[in-house]
Amino acid sequence: MNCKRVALLAVMTALCVGIQLTPRPPNVEATSLICFSVGFLFGAGFGALLGALTMFINGFLSPWGFAGIIMPYQMAGMALIGFTGGFYRKILGGNPNNVVNPTKTLRLEVSFLAAFLTLIYDIITNIGWALPSGVPIIIALIQGAWFTVIHVTSNVVFFGGAFFILVRIISNLLGGASWNSPKEV
Repeated sequence: MNCKRVALLAVMTALCVGIQLTPRPPNVEATSLICFSVGFLFGAGFGALLGALTMFINGFLSPWGFAGIIMPYQMAGMALIGFTGGFYRKILGGNPNNVVNPTKTLRLEVSFLAAFLTLIYDIITNIGWALPSGVPIIIALIQGAWFTVIHVTSNVVFFGGAFFILVRIISNLLGGASWNSPKEV
């Protein structure tokens, strides 16, 4: 990893951790959107690394307390979201027109991805809490259902309303270089 990518990872991780530490309702977060967007723009591996690193640092600093035994599950879930952003770009073919003028179908697609990925993240973290606690997994999922509804709903709104705008802004700041290759930036 070159110096520019290390600096970008540090800045994006600081941004995500800062957002995570900002007072907010439980399970309303923008970290998923940022990790997905970074994966989309800079590659699946980079997005996954950002997600894992963000949740690792957040696990120690969170205003909700030390993450403890569920930290590896949080890291895996957020890494999956960042990775999927890069994979989604490959599916779209890296065409900047898809982002500059997204169709309603693309907006719905991104919103569906947000719902699906957030649900997977919450299942992973609920299982990560249930297993070492000795709580049956189904009970953990039921206990976390309300938080999952809040999390999925807020991420659908964030992704559907901000993903294409965020990607367009970052692309403009980079002068379009992000469309050449996610690995060159």
